[in-house]
Amino acid sequence: MRFTRRSLGWLFLGAGACILVGPAVARLLAQDQAPNRREFTITAKNYDFSPSRIEVMQDDLVKITLRSEDEAHSFVSEGYRIMKRVPAGGSTTFEFRADRAGTFAFYCGMTNADGHGRMKGELVVASR
Repeated sequence: MRFTRRSLGWLFLGAGACILVGPAVARLLAQDQAPNRREFTITAKNYDFSPSRIEVMQDDLVKITLRSEDEAHSFVSEGYRIMKRVPAGGSTTFEFRADRAGTFAFYCGMTNADGHGRMKGELVVASR
């Protein structure tokens, strides 16, 4: 096969365009995959979490505000290695990336009253 100057010019122009456009396409694809930011407020009251189930997508950035409407409580998730305490009548906020899919239990880790042991919930992380 014989190449002319013109055909070589088009070949190099096409290759150059691919090199320049490639990163732009990669950026567009990355934007489509950007994590969502999900915010939840969980109320701890009368030995109950409300809501007791949180659903997010894998790689979401999750922000939880834990509020106590009576005594001190805590939020413990061993699957995500989270342990946060909220004072009586107060609130605490924490964030994490839901980087693993699955269903992860959370519970109140306080031990000063039997009712704390009944406080359970689940974090459901759906895979992308």
